Amino acid sequence: MDTLLLVILVVAGLLLLIAALGAIATTRRTRAGADAFNLSLTAMDRQLAAATAEDHGWERGTLDAAARAAFAEHRPGVEPQTLELTQIVDEPGTDSDLAIFRVTAPGGTTRLTLGRRSGAWYAKAVEDER
Repeated sequence: MDTLLLVILVVAGLLLLIAALGAIATTRRTRAGADAFNLSLTAMDRQLAAATAEDHGWERGTLDAAARAAFAEHRPGVEPQTLELTQIVDEPGTDSDLAIFRVTAPGGTTRLTLGRRSGAWYAKAVEDER
């Protein structure tokens, strides 16, 4: 009887060990997949924002120039390393339009929101990200 009990305990222990190792492997795989998914989603968001701007006839060069000028006012003497259009808000009328950029520069990243007034782009909000 003692031998049978020992065999049952060993088998149960092995099953618990296999279940724990499977759970750990699944968690690691899920985390890796989530990171890749988030990177892919971010890239698609940026492509969608650029396509929306182009579709509405917004000149990307004008948007980029306005974003660079607004950033230069906020952080004089600092040259942006990347300028990414992340979101477009196109409400009825032009004075409600928004173009949101993520600017990477030495010292950190900045969320830059451009608004439009009488057809000209201006800095509506400039927020340093932490």
